[in-house]
Amino acid sequence: MSIHIEAKQGEIADKILLPGDPLRAKFIAENFLENPVLFNQVRGMLGFTGTYKGERISVMGTGMGIPSISIYATELIKDYGVKKLIRVGTAGAISPNIHIRDLVLAQAATTTSNIIKNDWPQYDFAQISDFDLLHKAYNIAKDHGVTTHVGNILSADLFYNDMGESTMKLGEMGVLAVEMEAAALFYLGAKYNVQTLGIMTISDSLVTGEQTSAEERQTTFKDMMFVGLETLLA
Repeated sequence: MSIHIEAKQGEIADKILLPGDPLRAKFIAENFLENPVLFNQVRGMLGFTGTYKGERISVMGTGMGIPSISIYATELIKDYGVKKLIRVGTAGAISPNIHIRDLVLAQAATTTSNIIKNDWPQYDFAQISDFDLLHKAYNIAKDHGVTTHVGNILSADLFYNDMGESTMKLGEMGVLAVEMEAAALFYLGAKYNVQTLGIMTISDSLVTGEQTSAEERQTTFKDMMFVGLETLLA
């Protein structure tokens, strides 16, 4: 066991999907995995391992924000040997070309967080995803007719803030959407030499004001779940 995950060694696969919402992890396990087994419920952060098309895959919630995903991803990598980690979450569009329920594959993540500067104060370290996972996910999404965008996203420290105007200016510079976790996951991927990717479904638009319900975000964004699982297959 690690500090925040109660799984025994061998109970977590070497590839994992990481939704922020633990109930989305439960939904994925029950609807996509065969014979899912619960390996964690510490602090309500549900984690399951099962099989998908004959391959062993895990799924676990991470909570919201960079500090939370950093805890779980670090322990999954260092204590359980996970090698492929894909965030499957929601994001808000800040580009007029991105619409509700579109898929966004994060090639890189701009961030307002200082966690990386704490490690590298003399550098502006770029947070990028693993190209092999990105390339594979893009081809899978396009082959299945899923409206998909690839590019830079914003990983913000605060959900409620007074930076709306500057956030929208990032959209004018090609940043596609805003969420709260991917930058940390990409940084940990670089730090520990593992593969990471962020796949987000657009749940709302800061441009148009459109939004989806909490229940819909939890249970209906199946394109993202499918693309994530297919990408994890060897």
